[in-house]
Amino acid sequence: MAKRAYNFNAGPAALPLEVLQKAQEQFVDYKGIGMSIMEISHRSSEYEQVNDSAQALLKELFGIPDGYKVLFLQGGASTQFTMIPMNFLAAGTVGSYIHTGAWAEKAIQEAKLFGEVSVAASSEADNFKRIPALSDIQLAPNSAYLHLTSNETIGGSQFQQYPDTGNVPLIADMSSDILCRPVDVSKFAMIYAGAQKNLGPSGVTVVILREDMLSLVPKNLPTMFSYATHAKNNSLYNTPPAYSVYMVGLVLEWIKENGGVAAMERANREKTSLIYKAIDDSNGFYRGVVEPGDRSLMNITFRMNDEELEKKFAKESEQNGFVGLKGHRSVGGLRASTYNAVPYEACKALAEFMADFQARNS
Repeated sequence: MAKRAYNFNAGPAALPLEVLQKAQEQFVDYKGIGMSIMEISHRSSEYEQVNDSAQALLKELFGIPDGYKVLFLQGGASTQFTMIPMNFLAAGTVGSYIHTGAWAEKAIQEAKLFGEVSVAASSEADNFKRIPALSDIQLAPNSAYLHLTSNETIGGSQFQQYPDTGNVPLIADMSSDILCRPVDVSKFAMIYAGAQKNLGPSGVTVVILREDMLSLVPKNLPTMFSYATHAKNNSLYNTPPAYSVYMVGLVLEWIKENGGVAAMERANREKTSLIYKAIDDSNGFYRGVVEPGDRSLMNITFRMNDEELEKKFAKESEQNGFVGLKGHRSVGGLRASTYNAVPYEACKALAEFMADFQARNS
C-alpha cells in the first residue's frame, strides 16, 4: 500500500485506516446481500440495523442518558444554526449566545433572522485568544437557551468546562471536538456535530436532543426543519445519507475497540502535547495563538513572526508529506488539526519537522 499522508486537514478530516479498510472490504457487497450499502433501501431491515446500531453505539460511548434522542440529519452544522432558533426561539424569549470566534458568529447571525439575540459573554475584545470565563456569562432574562461553540475549529480555542445554566437549556455545537474526551451529556439540552471532523465523512450531522425540548417545537414549521419530524420518524422521514451514517457506525466501532472516549482523550493529550511542546520550546520562533489554558485538543493554531516564513513552512511541509497545515483563509497562520483518527506517529513527525525547520531557519 502507498504511504499515507500525514493528514492534518480541519474537515473533511482523517479517518482511521482500519475503518477505511473495513469499508473497502464491504463496499461492493455489504454483508453478503449482493449490494453496496449505497444501493439498498433506507426502509430495508439492513439499513434500519445500521441506523439503530449507530445510535446505540453513540449512546453507549458518549454516556448519553435515557430521555435523549439521537438524530442523523443533513445540511451540516450550519443548518443547525438555523434550526435551533426556528424550533426553540419563541416570541418573547431571547436566544443567548457565547461568542468565541468564527463559528459562534455564524450561529449568532442566523439566530438574529428569527428573533432577539443576546451575547451572554464574548472574547472578541481579546481577538478570540481565550474562552470567556464562566463567571463572565450574563444570561438574558427569559433566555430560551444558551448556545456555545465547544471548540473553535478556526481559532483553536476550546471550553475546558461548561457552564451550569440551571433551568435554561444549554445547547452546544461540538462539531470539532465531539468524542475527543468524556462529557457529562446530562448538562445539555442539545449537542450537535457535523460528522466530518471526528465522527466520519461529510454528509451527516448528529443531533443529541433531550426529549422534553420537543414540546417546545412549533407546529407550523416546515416539515424538514422540525426536530419533531425527525424524532418521530427515527431519522428516516426522508432518504438519509445512508453511506455517511454507515461510516459513522464504523468509526464508533473503532473508538469502542480502542478503549472508548476516555482512551481517546488520553491519546489526544499525549499526541497534541508533542506539538504544543514544539511551539512552547521554540523561544518564540513559533507562537501559539490561544492562551495556554484554553488551547484546543483538536485544532492547534500557531504563527511565526514572518508571513513569508509561514508560507515557506506550509510549502516545505507539503513536500514532506504533511497535508492541511495552512491556517484558515480568514485568519492565516498555521493550524494542525489533530482529531481522534490522526495517529500519534503523525504528530511526532510534525513536531520533529517543526524542530528541523526552526534549526534551518533561525
